Amino acid sequence: MRLEGVLFFPVTPFGPDGEVAGETLGRHVDAGVTAGAGGVFTACGTGEFNALGPGDYTTTVRASVAAAGGRVPVFAGAGGTLPEARTLARTAAAEGADGLLIMPPYLVSAPPEGLVDYVRDVALAGGLPVIIYQRNNARFSPAAVAELARMPEVIGFKDGLGDLDLLQRIMLTVRESAGPDFTFFNGLPTAELTVPAYRGLGVNLYSSAAFAFAPEVALAFYRAITSGDEELTRRLLTGFYKPLVELRDQVPGYAVSLVKAGVRLRGLDVGGVRPPLVDPAPEHVAELEKIIAAGMEIIGA
Repeated sequence: MRLEGVLFFPVTPFGPDGEVAGETLGRHVDAGVTAGAGGVFTACGTGEFNALGPGDYTTTVRASVAAAGGRVPVFAGAGGTLPEARTLARTAAAEGADGLLIMPPYLVSAPPEGLVDYVRDVALAGGLPVIIYQRNNARFSPAAVAELARMPEVIGFKDGLGDLDLLQRIMLTVRESAGPDFTFFNGLPTAELTVPAYRGLGVNLYSSAAFAFAPEVALAFYRAITSGDEELTRRLLTGFYKPLVELRDQVPGYAVSLVKAGVRLRGLDVGGVRPPLVDPAPEHVAELEKIIAAGMEIIGA
């Protein structure tokens, strides 16, 4: 169950009929794992968790687990209303997932004690190791995370909030009770841009949306940052990740739909996104193509 290296969040392909294309997803996941992903997180944010029905979810988890073939852990997203989240947790377990990423509850904002109850109920329903996802309306207190970390099912914490002061306090509190094996990782969109800051806190693990469409660049960045190659790290941040983030921020939802467009540009037809997301405008796809080319040039690919 140990997660290491670059964490891969695959997109969910849709076929011409609008249904989940399980075979295409299998190729996508297999290619990512073969390239060197340290873990697969399927049916999560990049995989349009918000747009998947129960049948879609089953197909997605089943195809991802089969394609990974036990080479790396496969985590599946679970969230929504509490009954839905429990059902998804049981489905993920039945389909062979190794763990769950518990997504923020739907719509409502809740106090930390309510979030603790939500995570506990979902974790117990699936019986799988779970990672907490802090983002938007799911903001945890240090005491809440420490309480959950004492559950054997809760093994990690993904921060998508970016509040480093809060994260530092959470880490210090959890380390006192749960020890060093509890996993923390940077889950901000296009996380590479903030990897240096998170590494300053001792959070070295991160999710990579770019890995889904430019694994060569994502892995080159990982090698550069972990080996101390400051020059290559700076060049990739400046020439690839910074323009990617600037393009991503032009339209809400591009954190997902740009990734899907990138996968299509690299030769795998994964279809478009489901509403309420929108596919990138042609001029933005052209800009993305230039960004990918610039990344490849930087690493000499």
